[in-house]
Amino acid sequence: MSERSSRTALDHFCQSVMKIFGLGYLRKPTVTDVEKLYRHHEENHGFSGMLESLKCTDWEWFGCPVAFKAQYDTRAHGPNPFILLEVVASQDLWIWHAFFGVDGSNNGINVLYQSPLFNDLKTGRAPEILLVANGVTYPWGYYLVDGIYPKLATLVTTIPEPADDDH
Repeated sequence: MSERSSRTALDHFCQSVMKIFGLGYLRKPTVTDVEKLYRHHEENHGFSGMLESLKCTDWEWFGCPVAFKAQYDTRAHGPNPFILLEVVASQDLWIWHAFFGVDGSNNGINVLYQSPLFNDLKTGRAPEILLVANGVTYPWGYYLVDGIYPKLATLVTTIPEPADDDH
C-alpha cells in the first residue's frame, strides 16, 4: 500500500472512531462519571474518593523519523527511541485520559507537567466533586500512582511491598 493510501486509510479510520465513539468515550469525565467512579471504588475496594490509577509507560518507536531520533533516545531504554504514554482508564475499559510524551527529556514527570489532565487542576478548570475522607473535605478525588510521581494532593502513592493482610 502506498504512503498516501495508508495515510488516507488512517484518516478515515480515525474519523470513523471519532464519529462512533466521540460523544460517549472521547471526552473528559462528567460529574456523574466521577461520582460513579467514587461509588465503584468504595463498594468494590473500600477506597473512597479514588478516581483511577494513573500510569505512565514507554513504548519503543520503531518508525521514528531519523531527524527526531536523538530527541527520543536514551541509553536507559536501549538503542531504539521511545515515547511515553500517560493513561487513565476506568474499570469498564473507558480510556478517559491519554497523553503522549514530549520530545526532549522524556520521563513521567515531564509528561505529567504538560498533561491536560493536570493542567485543568493547576488552572482551576477541573470540576470540583467533593470527597470526604476521615472527616476532611477535599475538592477533588485522587489518582493511585507509583513512586515516580511528585507529592501532590491528587496523587496517592501505592505501597510498593505490602507486608501482609494484618498490617
